[in-house]
Amino acid sequence: MDTNAELLELVKSLTERIEGLEVKIKSLEVHSKDVPEEVMVAIAAAVAAYLGHRAKRHQPHFTTTPGWQASTRRSQLSHHPLYTR
Repeated sequence: MDTNAELLELVKSLTERIEGLEVKIKSLEVHSKDVPEEVMVAIAAAVAAYLGHRAKRHQPHFTTTPGWQASTRRSQLSHHPLYTR
């Protein structure tokens, strides 16, 4: 019976901590509305670099196979947009 009371107290204390953190998150969301998106992206990139993530730059490469050329030509000659939403 004693362990059940201890577990109940732990659950209550964790619930209180979670509620406190939710309040803090709400206040942070209000403050973050003033920060421009470019600044947020720069901060995220800096944090990622600090944590060791190496960004990969992809270099475009072009193929010269006839199938690719034909499909590209076909898509350029059609008069509809490539991507419709």
